[in-house]
Amino acid sequence: MILRNVKIEDAAQIAELYNFYVKNTHHTFETEPLNVSEMQKRIAEISENYPYLVAENDDEILAYAYAAKYKSRLAYQHSVEVSVYVKNNVQQKGIGTELYEKLFDELSQKDIHAIIAGVALPNEASIRLHEKFGFEKIAHFREVGFKFGRWIDVSYWEMIQNQR
Repeated sequence: MILRNVKIEDAAQIAELYNFYVKNTHHTFETEPLNVSEMQKRIAEISENYPYLVAENDDEILAYAYAAKYKSRLAYQHSVEVSVYVKNNVQQKGIGTELYEKLFDELSQKDIHAIIAGVALPNEASIRLHEKFGFEKIAHFREVGFKFGRWIDVSYWEMIQNQR
């Protein structure tokens, strides 16, 4: 398995991987699958300024992780929100951990202070992953999403790096 920067040509596989979560889980609040052109647009926008990584084995994208702008107001410029998605059939094999390690290493080289992650609940695997990297739970919003006929809570997790 290799970890590398995303390429626009990865969009079809990334969309397929992500759309599993859109269609089958509450882990994303999107309710309609993304087409390849929308994923290409998102990849281009994010990877222009932030790390966007994939884990690949034999030309198959097994997972991806990225950091993105947290909010648009200038005072947030030193904060990012991170996400990681692992292909459904290869979860719990350490791939998300490896991607996050590389992502956080790249972020440590940038002027980033706060790293934020949202977790739709329940999701014990995601909580364990973020705790492994030293994230602390900083917020819990009750019933902020509605998907699959039920209300979903979201927790927010934060890790501070590069003290200013």
